[in-house]
Amino acid sequence: MRQTTQLSQLFGAETVAQLAATRILVVGAGGIGCELLKNLGASGFHRIVALDLDTIDLSNLNRQFLFQRTHLSQPKSTTAAQAITRFNPGISAEGILGNVKDARFTVDWFSRFGLVFNALDNLEARRHVNAMCLAAHVPLVESGTAGHLGQVTVIDGGSTECFECRPKAAERRTYPVCTIRSTPTAPVHCVVWAKDYLFAQLFGAAAPLPSDAGDVVAADVAEELREEERALAELAEARGRPDFARRVFAKVFGRDVRRLLANEHMWAQRRAPEPLEYDELARRWAGRQQGALDPAAVAEHEPMAVELAFALFCHATEVLAQRHVMSADGGAQTFDKDDLPALWFVAATASLRSYVFGITQRSIFDIKAIAGNIIPAVATTNAIAAGLMVVQGITLLAQKRGGRPVDSACCTAYLAYNARRPRSILREPLAPPNPRCPVCRRRYLTLRVGDFSKVTLGGLLRFVGGQVELGGELSVVEGSRILSDPDYEDNLEAPLESLGISEGAMLTVAGEDDTCCVPVVLSLAGLREGQEGMVLEGVELVPEFGPLPEQTEEGEESVEEEDGLELVADELEKRRLTRDAQPVSPDDSTNKKRAVDVVTID
Repeated sequence: MRQTTQLSQLFGAETVAQLAATRILVVGAGGIGCELLKNLGASGFHRIVALDLDTIDLSNLNRQFLFQRTHLSQPKSTTAAQAITRFNPGISAEGILGNVKDARFTVDWFSRFGLVFNALDNLEARRHVNAMCLAAHVPLVESGTAGHLGQVTVIDGGSTECFECRPKAAERRTYPVCTIRSTPTAPVHCVVWAKDYLFAQLFGAAAPLPSDAGDVVAADVAEELREEERALAELAEARGRPDFARRVFAKVFGRDVRRLLANEHMWAQRRAPEPLEYDELARRWAGRQQGALDPAAVAEHEPMAVELAFALFCHATEVLAQRHVMSADGGAQTFDKDDLPALWFVAATASLRSYVFGITQRSIFDIKAIAGNIIPAVATTNAIAAGLMVVQGITLLAQKRGGRPVDSACCTAYLAYNARRPRSILREPLAPPNPRCPVCRRRYLTLRVGDFSKVTLGGLLRFVGGQVELGGELSVVEGSRILSDPDYEDNLEAPLESLGISEGAMLTVAGEDDTCCVPVVLSLAGLREGQEGMVLEGVELVPEFGPLPEQTEEGEESVEEEDGLELVADELEKRRLTRDAQPVSPDDSTNKKRAVDVVTID
């Protein structure tokens, strides 16, 4: 009662009642998610659902303060929900263990919520939640942090720009192939070689080493690379043999290193590599270790001795080889930092290569961060971002209740930091949708189907085309799968069920000319009680899109400039994060630049 009274004085009784009645979804219960759930439980939200696919690890405890040592290996979502319920027994908090991209989390499921908060750490999941919220017509509060930097923004389909309206900076950094292959000088070079080359060649979908676009490889070097890949491919055929680990070790840490040493002028000005011998390291490991290796007991935060790296390499290689042989789907594996055998292989291989080239050793924990492109998290940054998210969420709901435009009070907030200025928050008015965005420019509708075994694809297209103007002959795709277009009509008479289309599927239907009639994304669902046949919902919510803006000769849209905006651009360019917490220029040609308020945090 006391909390309700205080909140009423703060927000007003009507807003507090709305917060208590609104069902909230929090996607992600990690660094930002824990702070966010704690704040929501103390801010008047009574109906909270947390969704996360991860379990609690020891490394989480330094910043995810809802978890303790007794919670290790338990699901993050359910543990966090239980924790905030203990803080405030008056709320209803539910935790769900699962991947937000699972088929069970349909558009219908998202539409049960009045507001969604994103506290995710990967780009693909953020894109998925953005699309699902647009399809379900549910507002989304997006967030991201990177060290001392962070950002929070409101996404309301049709009113504001969505997650995809601005291009995302490339996540992957590349290195010259010759450096990675022959002359590594830093731990990251060894990790990239172990993960993107050796692991991929032996256990995954083999691909050439990643390299800079400007890294021109000479013809003789390119031929050497091809020969090396052929040799590894032949070696990979021995997966499952008792001596497979020995063969791999002898090649990559023995013969290949001696071949590099034969090029004497390469080492005239740098330290020459030292090959490793399998038998010698096996003897040294046997003399040091009593009993079999226990990989789980290897210290994560200490560099490995060469003997330990050798033993871990042999163990991980055998495990991955057996997994490959036993696989029923061709055996190709993808590196995942949370897959322990894969992590052990990369960590041990990178450590051994560091010993060969005299490079500073790194711990398994450090190698996991490098291989997984993990950005260091700062607990205070997460806390500030989570607080801003709650403020934005409350403001958004209050605006909608009053029938006012969302962007009249909500904003995009950027948490900035540098040595000259204390930590500060830059507040920028919400940007309108990008008219060229391939995601939010589409119309998102729900099509309810009675019997997927009887409704044909052609019948579906005729029904939709009769209610929505799409412009000429229609094509329909599901993800990257083309189901029908004007030149491919084989599936038109096939029932949806026979095409693998069922409840929860999302189909994109487009006409011949999408410059005036934008595509429609159909979320397929079952009929509600009392409905029959097919029902198309959401048509009245569809914004009227005009033709795309004209482009200048340079391909940029014509926009009106405003005075004094270059200063704003310079300020934001240093601090803005895209929705995946990567730097990007704020001078987006699809939107006018806007005034920015700066709030300093003492």
